[in-house]
Amino acid sequence: MAKLLLKLQRYFRRKPVRFFTLLALYLAAGSLVFLHSGFSGEPRVAGSPRSPAAAEGPGLQYLGVMQLSRGFKAAATIPAGGRRHGPWFRNTSREPWDRGKPRESSGPRSRALRGRSGREKEEDRARYIGCYEDNTRHRTLRGMSFFDYKKMTVFRCQDNCAERGYLYAGLEFGAECYCGHKIQAPNASEAECNMECKGERSNTCGGANRLSVYRLELAQDAIFRGCFRRPENVSIALPASQLMLNMSVDKCVDFCTEKEFPLAALAGTTCRCGFPSTLFPLHEREDEQLCAHKCAAEEFESCGSADFLLVYQTQVQDNRCMDRRFLPSRAKQLVALASFPGAGNTWARHLIELATGFYTGSYYFDGSLYNKGFKGERDHWRSGRTICIKTHESGQKEIESFDSAILLIRNPYKALMAEFNRKYGGHIGFAAHAHWKGKEWPEFVANYAPWWATHTLDWLRFGRKVLVVHFEDLKRDLFSQLQRMVALLGVTACQDRLLCVEGQKDGNFKRSGLRKLEYDPYTPEMRKTIGAYIRTVDAALRLRNLSGVPEDYYPR
Repeated sequence: MAKLLLKLQRYFRRKPVRFFTLLALYLAAGSLVFLHSGFSGEPRVAGSPRSPAAAEGPGLQYLGVMQLSRGFKAAATIPAGGRRHGPWFRNTSREPWDRGKPRESSGPRSRALRGRSGREKEEDRARYIGCYEDNTRHRTLRGMSFFDYKKMTVFRCQDNCAERGYLYAGLEFGAECYCGHKIQAPNASEAECNMECKGERSNTCGGANRLSVYRLELAQDAIFRGCFRRPENVSIALPASQLMLNMSVDKCVDFCTEKEFPLAALAGTTCRCGFPSTLFPLHEREDEQLCAHKCAAEEFESCGSADFLLVYQTQVQDNRCMDRRFLPSRAKQLVALASFPGAGNTWARHLIELATGFYTGSYYFDGSLYNKGFKGERDHWRSGRTICIKTHESGQKEIESFDSAILLIRNPYKALMAEFNRKYGGHIGFAAHAHWKGKEWPEFVANYAPWWATHTLDWLRFGRKVLVVHFEDLKRDLFSQLQRMVALLGVTACQDRLLCVEGQKDGNFKRSGLRKLEYDPYTPEMRKTIGAYIRTVDAALRLRNLSGVPEDYYPR
C-alpha cells in the first residue's frame, strides 16, 4: 500500500495539472451531493418564539405568533395522493422510464378502435357523441378551454367541463380540452380522431383539427331560485320564450339550456329564458304560494302563472362576467386580500375577478390554482399587473408592504376545519377520518387557533386602510358586500356584471358538503380557548368603531 501511495505521489509531482483537475472534480461531486441532500427534504415552518408581548386585548395572556415567509407555500399546497396536473408546456419526448419500451406500431384506424374501447369505460359519466371538425376561427365548442401537453386524459377534460356546468366536452390534438353547450360543426370521420391522449395512451383525444365530443351527465339538476313577480318589460328582460301546452320544469329548463340562457322562468304554459339583469335582478322574492299552479304535464310540479314566475338556474354558464385580463397599466397601489387560511380567500378572489374583469395575484404560488384559471398566480406579487394580492401573512413588516387591504374574517370554528380539510385533503377534498381522530387535529388547533386571532389583530393594528368583510356577510348578502370590496379596489363594476357574479358565485373550489363530520371535533377545552380569542377580536373591532363579530361565532 505504501509503495502505491509513493508511486502516486511521484506521478502527481511530475504532472501537477492532472492532480488539480482530479481534485476539482472531487470537490464538484461533493458539492452536488451536498446540494441534493439539502433540497430533498420536506419544507418546514420554523417555530416562532413565544412572547407574552404578542397578546392584545383583555383576558388573554398569549395568542401566539405564526408568520409565513415569502417562500412558504401556505401549508401543504399539493396533498399527498392528490391528482397531479402536468405543466402547460409541450413535451413531445417520451418519459424516461418508457424509453426502453417499444412503442406500439399501429395505424390511425386501429388507434381509433382502441379509443372507442376506452370510451366505453367512460359511459357511466359521459356518452361519446362522435368526431367533429374544428378550427381556430369557428370552434365546435365555444365555452371554456384548457390545455395540458403532458397529462391530459378524457376523464380530466370531462371533469373540468362538468364542474362548470357544460353539456359537452371535447378533446383535440391529444392535449386540448374544450367545453360548450352546443355543437356547432359538422361531423368528421371517426378515423380522423386518432391521436393518443398525452396522459392516457389507452384512449384517444381527438386529432388535428378534429374534436372527440362527449355528452356529459350533469352532476346536479337546475337550481331553484324562487318565485318572482313578472318584470314590466318581460320581452326585454327574458328575450326567449316558447309556448308549451304540456309544460313541466324539465321541459322549460331543457329549452333554455338549448338556447344557452342561465335562467328558465315558468309562466303557466309559457317558458321564458334570459339573464339576471337590472330589469330582472332576482333580489325580491315573493311568497312561493303565488307560483303554486300545477303544471299541465306534471301533477306534482308547480309552473307559476302569467304574473308570478317560477325561476330556475340552468347549467348554462353566464359568460357576461367571465372575461378576465391583467391590468392595462401598472397599479399605483398594492391592495392585499388578507385572510386567515380557510377563511374563503380563494372564493373571494373568484368573486373579485368576475366582478372586476381583472386577475388577482398571490403572495405565494399554487400550481393547482393556476391550472384552475387564476392566471395571476404566476406573477410576482409586486408586479402591479393584478387587482389585489392574496396573502395569509401577519406581522408588521409584511402588512406595511401594502397600501390598503380587504380583511376577510370567518368564524374560527369553520375556518379551522376548512383549513384542516385543505391541508390533508386538497382545495375541495376532505381530511381522512384518521386525521380527525389522531394527533393531527389537536396539534393543528393548538398551533392555528391563536394565529386566527393574531392575524386579525395585526392587520387592524398595522394596516393602513383596512376594509373588514365577514365571510358570513358575504355569503348572506353577496351583492352589497361585493360592491364594498370593488369600491375599495377603485374599479367601477356595472350592476349587470355583479348580477352575473351572483349566478356564478360558487366557483371551482367549493366543497360538496356531503362529507360532514358526524360528531363535533372540538373538545370543551378547545372551545374555551377559541371563545377567548373570539372575544378578543370582537373587542378589537368595536374599539375601532366597527361592527363586532357575527353572533353565530359564539356557540349556542
